[in-house]
Amino acid sequence: MSTVEEQEYVEYVSTSLERLRRTAYLLTNDLSRADDVVSSTLLSVYLHWSRIHTVENLDGYVHRILVRRYVDESRRWWSRVLLARPLPEPVAKPVASTEDAQAIRAALATLGRSQRAVLVLRFFCDMSVAETAAALNCSTGNVKSQTARGLATMRTLLREQWSVQDGAELAEVRKR
Repeated sequence: MSTVEEQEYVEYVSTSLERLRRTAYLLTNDLSRADDVVSSTLLSVYLHWSRIHTVENLDGYVHRILVRRYVDESRRWWSRVLLARPLPEPVAKPVASTEDAQAIRAALATLGRSQRAVLVLRFFCDMSVAETAAALNCSTGNVKSQTARGLATMRTLLREQWSVQDGAELAEVRKR
């Protein structure tokens, strides 16, 4: 790899690292697994940079690699080794409220691998149906159906979560 290509790689990684980490975290719901997926993705990108740095949609290409690394890592459950005690839950920037963000992450974690990947790519990474289908190597119809099913499940889970919280708050107010 030439010095110019290496500089381009460093610039690309510097600008997109946080976005890749957030995407991987939404897919894995585990910060250390997300870092593993991102580092594996960036290693692959580095090894093939001279060939892929001229791709028209570089972000889409890298997200495709990221999702495939996540799927491959999820299939190899036996390869995970715990080296230390679990890390505390990461402190994220609140979206609307911390409770809402945690409820959304928990609901997202209950979805299947493909539904979670579709929702993260479509709504977090802001990819179109066609770009998502290309990244996941499936049909656009599959992306649409997985999106519909995933959103329906998320709505149900979040409606239950928020109605339970609202009911508990209402009971607390009535006690006073």
